[in-house]
Amino acid sequence: MNVVNNLNEIEKNVKTILTVGTFDGVHIGHQKIIHELTQRAKLFGYRSFVLTFDPHPQKVVGKNTAIKLLTTTSEKIRILESLNVENLFFINFTLEFSQLTSEDFFKKIILEKFGLAEIIVGFDHKFGKGRDGDENKIREWSDEFGFTVTHIDAVQIDDKKVSSTAIREMLNQGRVAEANQFLGRNYSFVGKVVEGDKRGRTIGFPTANLELCDSDKILPANGVYAVQVMLGERKFFGMMNIGKRPTFSDTEKILTEVNIFEFDEMIYGENLVIECIEKIRNEVKFNSVDELRSQLKLDKIKSLNILVK
Repeated sequence: MNVVNNLNEIEKNVKTILTVGTFDGVHIGHQKIIHELTQRAKLFGYRSFVLTFDPHPQKVVGKNTAIKLLTTTSEKIRILESLNVENLFFINFTLEFSQLTSEDFFKKIILEKFGLAEIIVGFDHKFGKGRDGDENKIREWSDEFGFTVTHIDAVQIDDKKVSSTAIREMLNQGRVAEANQFLGRNYSFVGKVVEGDKRGRTIGFPTANLELCDSDKILPANGVYAVQVMLGERKFFGMMNIGKRPTFSDTEKILTEVNIFEFDEMIYGENLVIECIEKIRNEVKFNSVDELRSQLKLDKIKSLNILVK
């Protein structure tokens, strides 16, 4: 896949098919759009492009500038490459760029810089200053400039439209199994193993304390989760706690720690990829260490029942 972020590197080609969007999460709705793009490019012999934004537009001009991401830039690149995207262009979303009208963006960038034979449009596509650009406007321009517009309907699961907003809400509520359905893969994040208080090993459940490698990445809600852990090319089962560890402390800091099953290695400084499979319980304050230990034994059994299928 060819990744570009400079308009000067683009050679105009009217035999271009493209799609535009933030594509946070690259969920199954996005994947449907990408599949249509790659298949039609192959069918007609077009050059294909995915145009996306970095940073996320809401971080610049949205009502929620503290928005957390489903996919980092590197994750988005990796996922889109796995979907056989030919060319990926990152638009640097700045305050200045946000002032472009939908007409200026479409005519001065898409038509003049890229060239266009066909555009793939998702069900809720909006763009330009004030998000006043939509599929209806694009269809008006298609008549004027002679390109094709292909509409892709929303994907639905159990009568719910798949969207990045819906997935973000699921994760904020700890509903990772549902989020994974919408994503079409397990939700994951990368954490660096850092030193903790080493209390876990004293109760028979040593944990790797994690520091998020990208602070913009969303974490699921506080609780205990069955997880898969990637260390390099090796995969392990485990269980993860996100929260304040109320049995041992009374802190406002959210801590993330993972107990890797059947694992006994020193991995400080290593990066772990954590795949969140299912939430197994809420975080609880126990009356004693023995009570906690007994619960952790049950948590491990429940996690293995989920993971070993």
